[in-house]
Amino acid sequence: MANGRKGGGREEPNFDVPEGRIGGRGDLNLRLSGDDRAGGGVGKRTTSSNGQGDAPRRAPSRVKAPARKARRRSFFGGLVYGTLVLGLWGVIAIAGLVAYHASQLPPIDQLAVPKRPPNIAILASDGSLLANRGETGGRVVGITELPPYLPRAFVAIEDRRFYSHFGVDPVGIARAIGQNITRRGVSQGGSTLTQQLAKNLFLTPERSASRKIQEAILALWLEHRYTKDEILELYLNRVYFGAGAYGVEAAAQRYFGKPAKAVTLAEAAMLGGLVQAPSRLAPNRNLPAAQARAAQVLAAMEELGFAKPADVKLALATPARPASSRGGGSASYVADLVMDVLDDFLPKFDTDIVVTTTVDTRLQGAAEKALVDELNQKGVRYNVAQGAVVSMKPDGAIRALIGGRDYAQSQFNRATTAKRQPGSSFKPFVYLAAVERGLTPDTVRDDAPISIKGWNPENYSRDYRGPVTLREALALSLNTVAVRLGQEVGPKAVVQAAQRLGISSPLQANGSLALGTSEVTPLEMVGAYAAFANGGTGVIPYVIANVKGASGKVLYQRKDTNLGRVMSVETDSMMNAMMHETFVSGTARKAEVPGWDLAGKTGTSQDFRDAWFIGYSSTLVTGVWLGNDDGESTKKVSGGNLPGEIWKAYMTVALKGQTPSMLPGSNHWRNRGPADVPATTGTTPGGLIGALLGETQSAAPPPRVAANQRARGPGQGPSQDDRNFLEKLFGVGE
Repeated sequence: MANGRKGGGREEPNFDVPEGRIGGRGDLNLRLSGDDRAGGGVGKRTTSSNGQGDAPRRAPSRVKAPARKARRRSFFGGLVYGTLVLGLWGVIAIAGLVAYHASQLPPIDQLAVPKRPPNIAILASDGSLLANRGETGGRVVGITELPPYLPRAFVAIEDRRFYSHFGVDPVGIARAIGQNITRRGVSQGGSTLTQQLAKNLFLTPERSASRKIQEAILALWLEHRYTKDEILELYLNRVYFGAGAYGVEAAAQRYFGKPAKAVTLAEAAMLGGLVQAPSRLAPNRNLPAAQARAAQVLAAMEELGFAKPADVKLALATPARPASSRGGGSASYVADLVMDVLDDFLPKFDTDIVVTTTVDTRLQGAAEKALVDELNQKGVRYNVAQGAVVSMKPDGAIRALIGGRDYAQSQFNRATTAKRQPGSSFKPFVYLAAVERGLTPDTVRDDAPISIKGWNPENYSRDYRGPVTLREALALSLNTVAVRLGQEVGPKAVVQAAQRLGISSPLQANGSLALGTSEVTPLEMVGAYAAFANGGTGVIPYVIANVKGASGKVLYQRKDTNLGRVMSVETDSMMNAMMHETFVSGTARKAEVPGWDLAGKTGTSQDFRDAWFIGYSSTLVTGVWLGNDDGESTKKVSGGNLPGEIWKAYMTVALKGQTPSMLPGSNHWRNRGPADVPATTGTTPGGLIGALLGETQSAAPPPRVAANQRARGPGQGPSQDDRNFLEKLFGVGE
């Protein structure tokens, strides 16, 4: 203590370093070594030989080595940490995207599968399918109605993990990405069947990331709401197959002409492959590509055990082919007419319906064949490109309707919509008005030049025959007589007569109306002629017999509806007698069907733009029109040549197997002589034609014709030589 405190006083701090220490006295070193830092010497300090615990200073290289190892550990730790953070933010971002796009959809509790647009199945009178109409093109089918290999074809090629995934297939997506990168194999796409269904049901066709997210969301909802088989059934009834066909039923009918339940394995494979690219793979447009794709489907089905190897081998050996359209698709003209008038009978419906028509498939095919064959053989030579055929029963039930040469090329229905000048086929309405004023088939009028305010109508033959009966004037289609009759009864009376029989197109009440200058449709004309065939009752042409719901409930049943009596029995008898003469000695004689009592009229419009033939038996009324859509003149196509040939070809088939019967009241006026012709004019056209036909003894026929008659025997009608003689003698024409 002697050296400590003196006198009990406080000793002041002294920072002097004793001599001999580092820096010497007064020299203070405040620098810190690595060991002086916090933790710097932990585990590193050693005891010296003098026991004082002072550690010798390390070389710089040994001090830095642990720092590099620590930094390496920090790098890998940071990488893992950063990855976790980025992954977490990625999950949050994806969740946000999903939440955002889910918010653009209707609330889940309000989400429902949209109702499928109703299908209209249009059947022929025998129950066979003519066409499907509506947005889908076919009815809904249950999966249990289908052969097992049909739905399996779609699973095999479109979504082989369908029964194991939850609506979105990560494995399938990865496979699709790999195939797209390597460009190997046939891509099955990344979308599952459930996703495709979601797209078809709820979304637009656009391709975007946004839509794919919504598609996945909706797929998950569908998988939660429906069973796998229910999803597959919905898919099969909604997927698009091209050509306006939605669903397997529509596609099977469209491409193979049969219901989906009847398709073969090869056809099922073709349908399964078609949905990838309906336009490119449609079998009726690109059969080789469709068959190649079907082979890939069959291979996938065999690989997955969906089809037996033997069955696949057979299907590959006999690949599917599309069915040829019956009549080149002419039934579509009938279907179009059905859709035009359906609203009149069934304004509203929200489920599938079945419409049974009056159309006979045999007659429909015969009518189209007759028209198409004639145009194919003679269309170029006569410069005529189009035509229409309408055939109906005398009560107005349409049995065949052809609206054009080829529906695939032109959907314009010339039978129901095209308004053309009927020419001389309009003359029966003129004669009807005249008969109703008291004239008869044997009334005589002059075939002589006539002028009406500077208009000078001429006959087809450009010559005149003098006094002729109405029967002969109509049979030979003499224009001057028709115009005279029109002036005699008045154009308004002619208009009224035509309208009473069912002509609804506007008619111009003028002098030229008698020659058919006002435009009408083939359907109108045939419907009006039906009154002559049925005894005088006006008809309303109809094509729909009944309409039923999918369950079979009758929604509409046609009742007997007509326009009532539009002419007396006596008047109808006289009209049938006059129009029968056109088949015997007039412009329609080349169209005669042996054994049948027929009547009708030919017609040719100005400059040969339109050619008509409308004729009937007691059981069928048929009209044929030929012309060009742009109104270009034909090369002298008249009602008596090409249209008459088509009419005869069709009616020969249509009347086959029926028992011939007489037209209403025709016998009463058929064999009368020319009562109004003076007896001194026994060689007038009336007397001569009557003698040639064996219908009157008022005049003797020329010696050559008389010899022919004796050779044939009585009651057999004129020979072809006699008819040729008549044509030369009278210039039969229009």
